[in-house]
Amino acid sequence: MAITSHPQVSVGDAIDGHEPADVLVIFGITGDLAKVMTFRSLYRLEQRGLLDCPIVGVAVDDWDVGQLRARARESVGGAGEPVDEAVFERLAQRMSYVQGDFGDTATFARVADALHGAHTPVFYLEIPPFLFGSVVAGLADAGLTENARVVVEKPFGHDVASARALNQEIHSHIDEAQLYRIDHFLGKMGLAEILYLRFANSMFEPIWSREYVSCVQITMAEDFGVEDRGHFYDPVGAVRDVVVNHLMQVVAAAAMEPPSSPRALKDALYAVFAAMPEGDPAHYVRGQYDSYREIAGVAPDSTTETYAAMRLEIDNWRWAGVPFYIRTGKHLPITQTELRLIFRRPPQLYFLRDRSRPPEPGQLVVRLDPSTGVRLLVEAQPAGSPKAQQFSLDLEFAHQGGEGPTPYEVLLHAAMRGDSTRFTRQDTVEETWRVLQPLLDSSSEPHSYAKGSWGPEAADGLVAHYGGWHGPWVGS
Repeated sequence: MAITSHPQVSVGDAIDGHEPADVLVIFGITGDLAKVMTFRSLYRLEQRGLLDCPIVGVAVDDWDVGQLRARARESVGGAGEPVDEAVFERLAQRMSYVQGDFGDTATFARVADALHGAHTPVFYLEIPPFLFGSVVAGLADAGLTENARVVVEKPFGHDVASARALNQEIHSHIDEAQLYRIDHFLGKMGLAEILYLRFANSMFEPIWSREYVSCVQITMAEDFGVEDRGHFYDPVGAVRDVVVNHLMQVVAAAAMEPPSSPRALKDALYAVFAAMPEGDPAHYVRGQYDSYREIAGVAPDSTTETYAAMRLEIDNWRWAGVPFYIRTGKHLPITQTELRLIFRRPPQLYFLRDRSRPPEPGQLVVRLDPSTGVRLLVEAQPAGSPKAQQFSLDLEFAHQGGEGPTPYEVLLHAAMRGDSTRFTRQDTVEETWRVLQPLLDSSSEPHSYAKGSWGPEAADGLVAHYGGWHGPWVGS
């Protein structure tokens, strides 16, 4: 297969001893995830000069390479990306297609032929998790995994037992260092900023602890429902969909100790979850928005939660006694994800003449989605005014630093470079399931809530001692 390379294209140097990929193989390339995310991300990587290898698509659909390229063009434009014909042509020339059933050994023989002896393939499995084991086995039986990296999509299991079983199945063919588990939150512009904000600013790190922080609140709100995904969502629910993976990663970024090196990053992440007691169902509220049970694919008596709020703890020296509150839900007023530190309330300022209003606790907000930025809420008394008030100091990253790459750009590029720090490790996956398993096992009936509200009123009781739920920060 002839590959036309851009003169300055490079996927970068090897990371941690890994060689850059010399081919990217995407299983399930005709599916919805590729249509919505993958093709656009590949196009943007091509545009930025960060692709330097062939792309082989594998799927059961009876397509040819022309149909694959047409789908790619449609997907890039459909995602709102302006199409530069020269860039797209370079991307299209990288693509080839292998048709076949994933359970057929002949499919993997055809994949081997399409690789043309590539030494360092990256296999990206954007397929249902129940197929992970059989596809990895097929690749191993075809002799394709010796120097390979295998990228798998979430969810990685649906509870502790299934996550361990899936690990065991895959590890019978490849080792942990070859397995890259995607969590698109680890590719978002925002998580890296949390770590940099904490550890690169001496003004923040000393106060980022139990001595100064009263509680941490994490909100992931979505203003849409699951009307077109009832069959998928009803067996899953909010905790499995976004808490056990996405939001627990935000917890770890907010709570972890500074890693001594890139290699130590995953150890620092693991240490956070290992220090967390199991979630207490007494501090857990489940909700379900009105009319959810009327959606196609949803059981008429479904108790699946579309809203979840919980209190978690971290029993280590830095965070003991500081509650971490998480809330997420569908059909809330806005779509936004943020991390918010609520600092301890200062004492009354008796030197002021006007003591009718005690100072409010300061807050630090890191917004992760849909745009990223940092907000400080501080108390101040304007000159000439007898009254103090709380002011916000805002930094919008997109305004100051330009638009960042999309999460899948970051993750695909990292996988091709061999940078595993953007992906979750086996022990971390199992620990997050352990922490949340008692909440998943909770059989409480979900509280109903109206679309466009902030969820069931019962969730307000979780944070009543800390002034209720704060935010989210909508904009400057």
